Amino acid sequence: MDFTTLLASAAPAENGSRITVPENWLQGRTAYGGLTSALLAREASRSFGDLPPLRSVQIAFIGPASGELVASAQLLRQGKSTTFIEGNLSGEKGVATRGTLVFGTARESSLQFTDLTGPQVPWVEDMEGSRDGPAFLNFLSQFELMPVGSGLPFAGADTHEVLWWARHRDPAARATAEGLLALGDIAPPAAAMRLKGFSPVSSVNWHVDFLSDDFSTQDGWYLLRSSAQSGGGGWSAQDMAVWTSDGRPVLAGRQSVVLFG
Repeated sequence: MDFTTLLASAAPAENGSRITVPENWLQGRTAYGGLTSALLAREASRSFGDLPPLRSVQIAFIGPASGELVASAQLLRQGKSTTFIEGNLSGEKGVATRGTLVFGTARESSLQFTDLTGPQVPWVEDMEGSRDGPAFLNFLSQFELMPVGSGLPFAGADTHEVLWWARHRDPAARATAEGLLALGDIAPPAAAMRLKGFSPVSSVNWHVDFLSDDFSTQDGWYLLRSSAQSGGGGWSAQDMAVWTSDGRPVLAGRQSVVLFG
């Protein structure tokens, strides 16, 4: 089931929308975190109509999200230019994912700058190799990806950075806020590049800022980078960023993850 079809399959429920995540969107025993984040953004838009652009999201991955889930959204505050919404994705054992989503209109400002320059890399269409991700991560079947120098995780590399070109296989998911949120977390934790052999990893929380409301990019391709600043005691912290094909930064994030290897 592709991204657009999955979002459209949500059925009305008493306190939100009911949705069942199929196997091809799972990450181990839980739904892929980028998808659950996108489901909360979709529920916020469905519940509160004509919202301004999405500006910032704070996600807590509390527990496994699998089987039949209910997405709900609660308005926390709506001002003249900024709207705060809390979203919850719940299953049989309670809340699995919780998020605070901030929507805001643009305003006139004397400031106009960016200090998040993307790395200089070959254009994805000029690179050779498979665009399929590791088979043991079901949800990656929904994306095309091309590693840029960093390779794939769990290979015992001497780097703790992931650099990938990536895009949705579903064309309708490209260049949308929900689609970009779903794509922004597909790279494995950067510290997992150093692990020798597969072992479970899990995101704990994810803060992501949208740097633009223009997500246009050539042929749906985005450049993703995750870089770990620490790893020890089974925990790692990392910075994350996403650029369009012409080098415009569109997402910047921070994530805490647990490593079981």
